Amino acid sequence: MATTGEPSFRQSVDLMFNRAARLMDLSPGLEEKIRVCNSTYTVRFGVRLRGKIETFVGYRSVHSEHMEPVKGGIRYDMAVNQDEVEALAALMTYKCALVEAPFGGSKGGLCVDPRQWDEHELEQITRRFAYELIKRDLIHPAQNVPAPDMGTGEREMAWIADQFARMNTTEINAKACVTGKPPHAGGIQGRVEATGRGVQFALREFFRHKDDAALARLSGDLGGKRIVVQGLGNVGYHAAKFLSEDDGAVITAIIERDGALVDDKGLKVEEVRQWIRKHGTVKGYPEATFVEDGASVLEKDCDILLPAAMEGVIHKGNADRIRARLIIEAANGPITFGADEILRKKGVLIIPDMYANAGGVTVSYFEWVKNLSHIRFGRMQRRAEESRSRLLVEELERLSSDKGLGWTLATDFKEKFLQGSDELMLVRSGLDDTMRTAYQSMREVWHSRNDVEDLRVAAYIVAISRVAATYRSKGL
Repeated sequence: MATTGEPSFRQSVDLMFNRAARLMDLSPGLEEKIRVCNSTYTVRFGVRLRGKIETFVGYRSVHSEHMEPVKGGIRYDMAVNQDEVEALAALMTYKCALVEAPFGGSKGGLCVDPRQWDEHELEQITRRFAYELIKRDLIHPAQNVPAPDMGTGEREMAWIADQFARMNTTEINAKACVTGKPPHAGGIQGRVEATGRGVQFALREFFRHKDDAALARLSGDLGGKRIVVQGLGNVGYHAAKFLSEDDGAVITAIIERDGALVDDKGLKVEEVRQWIRKHGTVKGYPEATFVEDGASVLEKDCDILLPAAMEGVIHKGNADRIRARLIIEAANGPITFGADEILRKKGVLIIPDMYANAGGVTVSYFEWVKNLSHIRFGRMQRRAEESRSRLLVEELERLSSDKGLGWTLATDFKEKFLQGSDELMLVRSGLDDTMRTAYQSMREVWHSRNDVEDLRVAAYIVAISRVAATYRSKGL
């Protein structure tokens, strides 16, 4: 975590906002309106567990309502606090604006360690927390739509959706009150992998621009690039898995809370994941070198450093020793404001969190739209696509036969060409398009203005400009 003497996470977000805002033509009043957090609700509620009443503290923060509903995850962690939740809500506002998801920013958190409670107890806690938020319209398909975050997942989102439906029996769009649900409960294919997949698409788009890669002293594509991954939770696991299996990157280290695994030849991500699931630790994994001081492995020489866990893991105390050429912030706020300055002076290029981990909210947007439309993606057009493709293939084969050309279409080509787009294919296509478009909007600002130093400032300028335009259209 961040060392003392640095700004808090909330202050860091505001300082990064200020770096961009001073380069923009905003009135002081509008700038302040965009920066401030609109409201934060704190709830303290009791649940009878194990023969006594346990009291829990939770938060739901709304940063901006320039668009509604507002959107943002709910995390379960003992370190959750108001400062953190407000910072994450602000990032959600800018993130949604950057990827053009029509939401304002929100965030929630509950001070609980999910590992201390069994499933039934956790369901009781979740349902009571949801009840407290729902009755104040802090969970609602048209006003405030949560999603999973650290410590939560499909299971918790299904409980929340069911609790909302119980309290709003005539609400036809009840399933849209939360995203990240399991597919059988109104979720969407590809949501669990979405943030990690978004990181993959972000890196692919970065390497498509050779000039940008050269600024990080990198060349070629992702094949063979040495990557250090910090945090093998949902985001880190999927990002590492896709980058190694699909793109040929080499995962040389995986850092977890109890140590790190190192293998310069490349770690097998799926095997490491299964080992952690079985043993609850990376210790003892036989196919790599174990390093007890996991944080020190952040300083390992690599092409790409991928922090995918908590905020503030790269700070003033270790930033000068970071040897990665490129850092992609798969987590929210893994680099403190002070560390960001040190890394920029060193020439380390940073793909900012606001963009890099936007895959989750992008696919959440798709799920929300699916729930409102009450039909899964691909249901209407998939077979029509297949029929049109089959007509084309059959006509080509007929021409070949009639003209005696003697050629045939490859079997694997025919199989792929004749396959209509199902929900998962459409989700991945939409996510890929979103990540490409968002990067290009940042890149245009970055390269067209001499006063924009890096991608983070460019991302803030794009996001703030869009939020400002919406407020102006409302008469502010």
